Amino acid sequence: MKVSKVWPRSSKDMTAMPPPRHRGAAKKPMWIIVLLSMVCVSLIGAYVYPPRRYSACYFFASSVCTPFKDWLPAVTRREKTDGEIISSVVMRDLLSMPMPVSKKPKIAFMFLTPGSLPFEKLWEKFLQDHEGRYSIYIHASREKPVHSSSLFVNREIHSERVVWGRVSMVDAEKRLLANALEDVDNQFFVLLSDSCVPLHRFDYIYNYLMGTNVSFIDSFLDPGPHGTGRYSMEMLPEIEQRDFRKGAQWFAIKRRHALLILADSLYYRKFKLYCKPAEGRNCIADEHYLPTLFKMVDPGGISNWSVTHVDWSEGKWHPRSYRAADITYELLKNITSFDENLHITSDDTKAVTMTPCILNGTKRPCFLFARKFYPEALNNLLKLFSSYTSA
Repeated sequence: MKVSKVWPRSSKDMTAMPPPRHRGAAKKPMWIIVLLSMVCVSLIGAYVYPPRRYSACYFFASSVCTPFKDWLPAVTRREKTDGEIISSVVMRDLLSMPMPVSKKPKIAFMFLTPGSLPFEKLWEKFLQDHEGRYSIYIHASREKPVHSSSLFVNREIHSERVVWGRVSMVDAEKRLLANALEDVDNQFFVLLSDSCVPLHRFDYIYNYLMGTNVSFIDSFLDPGPHGTGRYSMEMLPEIEQRDFRKGAQWFAIKRRHALLILADSLYYRKFKLYCKPAEGRNCIADEHYLPTLFKMVDPGGISNWSVTHVDWSEGKWHPRSYRAADITYELLKNITSFDENLHITSDDTKAVTMTPCILNGTKRPCFLFARKFYPEALNNLLKLFSSYTSA
């Protein structure tokens, strides 16, 4: 029986072999897969449904976005509603068509009042010797006025009840405009209250208005609770929050813009339905409708200030009111000298913006009228009229 020898092997003769390893199940990086999936979905969603005010590549540099979007579906702009198409066509043609030329152009003074006009005698003095250059219209929402001047007799139009803050205030304005537009000689339309008084003589105001190429509509962006805070998402898609504006209701407008206001039904309807006081946002229609409308349809055609002065410096719901003792030459001359318009936001910052009143390229006094004056101030105003309206 042959027995083979087993020789011991040196370390040089031995090849080092790694010990056998038992491989466990491979761990899949699921969190990475989930994260990448979420990012991809987010990117696609951001492209297909971008925020309203941004393009599809609003968080990409163009160099990154361009190749990414090539393989995604094309994005089209929001389709206009039927109402928007109709409105844009009508307003475009109204803004471009020639207006009838009058040989005797007049200013239509439109008084929006609850009843009698306490300053008729002052207005009579203002209008004296200017027959044929003005018209008077009175919307009395509560009671038939008792007149102290013959110039105001039989100047009332059909009136409906007006509730402060409601769209009925806008309805009254449109009613006044409709009646005034019947006279083709009326070329400028001034909305006034029962507490308004003139700050200059008639010739000055007539030339100021007839010599301008804009309408005097106050319109500014107020990001606070009494501005943008009154906006309702129900106004979409026609009215976006970025277009929502605020301003004084007391306007002085050209004939073309008066017609445009009467032609509008689309945007008016949105304010009628969704701009109401004491309903969460406490929206006041007459403070927002025209400022927003003209911001959208003809922003370059308005002044962005009102020619009717009012003092909101007391920070209350209603502006400062002037009694008989307040009426001095200094007060009135001070108001007539303002050549910058003031806007204050209603948010916590109370940001103040002073804008020069530029008319045909020249800085001019901002105000032609002022409010709010108590009836008791009449006599003092009559005494001072010739002096403070010397311009």
